[in-house]
Amino acid sequence: MAKIKNAYVCTDCGAEHSQWQGQCMACKAWNTLKEIKLSAAKSKSASPVVGYAGAADNQVKAVHEVNLAEVPRIACGMTEVDRVLGGGIVPGSVVLVGGDPGVGKSSILLQVMCALSEQMKVLYVTGEESLQQVAMRAKRMQLPDDQLRLLTETDVESIAHAAQQESPKVMVIDSIQTMQLADVGSAAGGVSQVRESAAFLTRYAKQNNIAIFLVGHVTKSGEVAGPRVLEHIVDTVVFLEGQSDSRFRTLRAIKNRFGAVNELGVFAMTERGMKQVKNPSAIFLSRGEDPAPGSVVMVIWEGSRPLLVEIQALVDESPYGSPRRVTVGLDQNRIAMLLAVMHRHGGIQAADQDVYVNVVGGVKVSETSADLALLCAILSSMRNQPLSQELIVFGEIGLAGEIRPVPSGQERIIEAAKHGFKRAIVPLANVPKGGVAGMEIIGVKSLQQALDIL
Repeated sequence: MAKIKNAYVCTDCGAEHSQWQGQCMACKAWNTLKEIKLSAAKSKSASPVVGYAGAADNQVKAVHEVNLAEVPRIACGMTEVDRVLGGGIVPGSVVLVGGDPGVGKSSILLQVMCALSEQMKVLYVTGEESLQQVAMRAKRMQLPDDQLRLLTETDVESIAHAAQQESPKVMVIDSIQTMQLADVGSAAGGVSQVRESAAFLTRYAKQNNIAIFLVGHVTKSGEVAGPRVLEHIVDTVVFLEGQSDSRFRTLRAIKNRFGAVNELGVFAMTERGMKQVKNPSAIFLSRGEDPAPGSVVMVIWEGSRPLLVEIQALVDESPYGSPRRVTVGLDQNRIAMLLAVMHRHGGIQAADQDVYVNVVGGVKVSETSADLALLCAILSSMRNQPLSQELIVFGEIGLAGEIRPVPSGQERIIEAAKHGFKRAIVPLANVPKGGVAGMEIIGVKSLQQALDIL
């Protein structure tokens, strides 16, 4: 019988410690160590993972001897999902899909699996629902489910043996928090069970060249439940995000070994499941007919494409001694910095004003190209003067008040022109040499110059 040993694993960084202590020595986080049980390592011949197809590749090779043939990708039938994954599903990869309860993780994966089942063998494993519940959802969404294979199981080794008999090309595990290994002495959903189950499934995917989707629940802070090492084990981590009062969902990649990170796919939740949104800019540009102060359109870059979104600002006299800075979709600390730059280099003070900023549509903007548009919206609200609805603005602002260029500036301007915008205020270095047909492009070098133009 294997000897059982205990270890303490940090849920934030995955570092192991021989004994419990209040602070993790690796990431310096407090009260994050959880006890797990470790069994002695098994011999290779006794490994429960069968059908190992990569033993011939386990040799030391020079770089020039490695086969660089492109790995074929599997189109899943939804172009937005393929975009986020970097061009399709890579055989042998493991994708972790996270999201809030009820956001639609199971629905979108069921759509993908039903579409794939018409061209290859797939297996949908559920540990949370019965076979009847999954079948009822497929019928309600009117999906082609004749070839879809279902399995209700929570034991990882039993799933591996069932998959060995079915020989699927793609498999879904819904969810990783319900999976367990008999050798691990803890309840399903614990740190040790999630960690060891994910590691087992990852080894199985690599050894048998099967693409596996792992569904992961999230905590109150928005992170995947379980140890942080779970995100390090898998190849790709995507999050399905959406607000409860909106039918739109965004699929965002935050880690991808086979494509660009921060890629974005947009979907609309309907009675028949997730519907792809081919032109997401049209959703976020649903503006009123009459121009309102404090509103301007900016062009951000999400993954491999530009996205037009509206930013709104409301500036009002503060009744408190300490004015409020409230943001939705933007970094609050960066807004405080930009207000200081506007005061120092633009001569406009908002120290006694409450500033509220919102990115329409629930989009989270993390890049600095929104700096200039943000200050334009704030100034429009302060002066109670609406900006033209045919105007788009983007550019990064430095602490010295200079307007810095942003990547893919010409592509952003072309995208705005396609949506009917006639005027653009952009960094001088981003002005295309040949111009853009039907678009008046104004290049600025400083914040003061941009404010004078407004």
